[in-house]
Amino acid sequence: MSTREHPLGISFEFFPPNTDAGREKLKGVRDTLAERRPRFFSVTYGAGGSTQARTFETVKSVRQCGIDTAPHLSCIGSDKGELRERLESFREAGITNLVALRGDLPSGMGGMGELRYANELVEFIRKETGDHFQIAVAAYPEVHPQAPSYEHDLQNFVRKMQAGADLAITQYFFSADAYFHFLERARAQGVEAPIVPGIMPISNYTKLARFSDACGADIPRWIRKQLEAYGDDSESIQAFGEEVVSNLCQRLLDGGAPGLHFYTLNQATPALRVLDNLRCDSLMHGV
Repeated sequence: MSTREHPLGISFEFFPPNTDAGREKLKGVRDTLAERRPRFFSVTYGAGGSTQARTFETVKSVRQCGIDTAPHLSCIGSDKGELRERLESFREAGITNLVALRGDLPSGMGGMGELRYANELVEFIRKETGDHFQIAVAAYPEVHPQAPSYEHDLQNFVRKMQAGADLAITQYFFSADAYFHFLERARAQGVEAPIVPGIMPISNYTKLARFSDACGADIPRWIRKQLEAYGDDSESIQAFGEEVVSNLCQRLLDGGAPGLHFYTLNQATPALRVLDNLRCDSLMHGV
């Protein structure tokens, strides 16, 4: 059943572990989160964005629990032949979901590849595979960090959707108003597909600040200052983070968000604590 016909519910994102211990840990996280009957799991690239093979291996491992699992696919640095081979490998493995991204240019890479933008990648996937894949793309309610303006970034997003994407998953944010404003602007541009909020649980302030600075996600000053005030008190940081993110998610759902996509960092507990605080049976049961 397509996302146009059925609520999305919840989904969870993992990254490919690079150690045997990490791979074993992820299996436990996968099984724990699978009990919540998510719509799908997704798997990012490894460190540096260059380990597509490890992404594929992680996808095959994660989907053994019976949950649809979507690999991230980037066009930067790849020619059409390489992308065609990956798509065929995905199809042969029975994969039917993808997250299509432009990707970042790793340092030292010589070429951009034949496709430079995510809308071109979506068009290529549709041309090569028709409707075999459900394609998700990225959205940036607080503007992509490399975009010259809000309007420029919005038009880039619209082009991705017009190219044939089925849904969008946002970068994480902590301002519900940013999401609702972006949603309103996208709808005014004719985008009707689901735009799912990306959610980052707060459990470690140092890591959160580093991630946010790198990807352009704004941590409101009042949240930063409170987290800074806790210092090394991890218990207080986690309790405050749980409250902040739970309230954010509840407001998003109350405002009509079609689901929640959790950036888990390969941990189950922070996301589950947030989910347990929400008043929404449809998310709890994935329906």
